[in-house]
Amino acid sequence: MQRPLDVLGSSVDKTIIVKTKLGEDIVGILKAFDSHINIWLDEAKIQGEKEIKLGKVLIRGDNIVYISPGK
Repeated sequence: MQRPLDVLGSSVDKTIIVKTKLGEDIVGILKAFDSHINIWLDEAKIQGEKEIKLGKVLIRGDNIVYISPGK
């Protein structure tokens, strides 16, 4: 059985999708995270009707609904 942080650790340098409490889907390359699930994404962009490029972002863990592997 794997712990959630172990699964997240295996996703470093891979594309992930982060769903936020505001309903945004942010896609980017996971660079780092901590025990509070604060995550650092590179090449991040908000998916939706209009794609918005963000670049490097830090998303606080308390704003995350879920994290999923990217396509």
